[in-house]
Amino acid sequence: MPGEQIVTIAANDEQAAQQSRGLGGTVEAVAPGSLAEAAGIRPGMRILAVNGHGLRDAVDFQFYAAEERIELAVDDGERPRIITIEKDPDEDIGIAFDAATFDGTRLCTNNCFFCFLKGLPKGLRRTLYVKDDDYRLSFLHGNFVTLTNLTEEDWARLAEQRLSPLNISVHATEPALRRKMLGCAEEHDIVAEIRRLGDLGIRCHTQIVLCPGVNDGPHLERSMHDLAALYPTVQTISIVPVGATMYYEERQALRGRADHADACTPEYARALIKTVRPWQRALRKRYGATIVHLADEYYLTAGERVPGAVLYDGFDQYENGVGMTRCLIDDCRRILRLAVRRGAMFEPRRVTIACGTLIAPTMRALAGEAEAITEVRFDVVPVENTLFGPRINASGLLGAGDIIGALRQTTPGDLVFLPRPALDYFGRHFLDDGTPADVERAIGRPVAFASLWSELIEQLLEFDERHQTHRPGPGRTTNGKFWAVGA
Repeated sequence: MPGEQIVTIAANDEQAAQQSRGLGGTVEAVAPGSLAEAAGIRPGMRILAVNGHGLRDAVDFQFYAAEERIELAVDDGERPRIITIEKDPDEDIGIAFDAATFDGTRLCTNNCFFCFLKGLPKGLRRTLYVKDDDYRLSFLHGNFVTLTNLTEEDWARLAEQRLSPLNISVHATEPALRRKMLGCAEEHDIVAEIRRLGDLGIRCHTQIVLCPGVNDGPHLERSMHDLAALYPTVQTISIVPVGATMYYEERQALRGRADHADACTPEYARALIKTVRPWQRALRKRYGATIVHLADEYYLTAGERVPGAVLYDGFDQYENGVGMTRCLIDDCRRILRLAVRRGAMFEPRRVTIACGTLIAPTMRALAGEAEAITEVRFDVVPVENTLFGPRINASGLLGAGDIIGALRQTTPGDLVFLPRPALDYFGRHFLDDGTPADVERAIGRPVAFASLWSELIEQLLEFDERHQTHRPGPGRTTNGKFWAVGA
């Protein structure tokens, strides 16, 4: 029966030796009690092939390992061998690779004038400057890609493996305008390419980075029309503001085109919401899905209520800043209702919450609701971003230095909560390479991390019981895992 038999065959098997000439991936971790552990697979070993297929990346492993019986060509550094595992077809054998791609990451060859990475200050970890445009990372981790570097071999692989969904940076559906925005050598018809994906049975989520005066107005109307017409291949369309760091603004000013750097004024945000809302209503009436979504930043900047949860179509673009605020609000109220029902007891204390300037008013309102139920005093401290500039106002882009500077201007409470998205995947470093321990030493208070109010409340109750915090573990998604380390 699947899942019951594990057989190790021929330590120096000729078949394994032949397959060892391929790429393969190095095992980073093996889950305790897993089929892989029972088969003798250990960290540091290389998985060379599955059922005779050489491995270019973790996608190949997932695809070829989705069988009841798999033969793994393994190299432990001494001699190749074949390990046979019988299992349920979709059963995970319990290994994690140290990299998602075994043949390197495909880098972006475009020259987008609004590229956020170009606006990064010098001196950050080297991996943060990697400009990937790899469709495999889009499938595995939700990275957005342009499709401008696909070869016919890539299309053949997409047809074979049906890598769905993919996240695609569109920006504009007019080929000439898109080419200008991407700064690419060739003109690509993104509508035709997405239609080709649909013919292969592949769904996609799309994004439009909106640059005022460039791809808004009638250009945005056309992009929404063209992409929405591709539903259900196009599941969602997110409209997000350009990330204008102060370095980006300086560069654009030198080029005489800084008019679109101020991408999200209250007036612009209100006008955009007014433009998009009829599209959302019409699409929900026609398809039963909102499809077109605005980044939270537009609603918060405009001072308008964020849409209800049902209008976010399952929050597929949550990691792109779409629907995070609604999740934050609903999660806070849910955990507070649950605390009341459970009769949770909180020690009277002061708790400080540091966050980005954009979400601070919402956090203050939720803190007021929490105070009425918990009798804990919550002080919300907005942190201005000097690492990237004040226009970058999201909590997830705060550095340790800015957090320390803001907290030193206050008297922190008994416990300080910081945004978990500000740390890397492993929970070890901020973008400026500071650590949680650095913040604790600087402010003289214990520090905890949370993404949602439920995490905050649960850790607060634990702190009341044990008077200690715990270090954050890996992120909830694997996005960013492979960019978290390196000098």
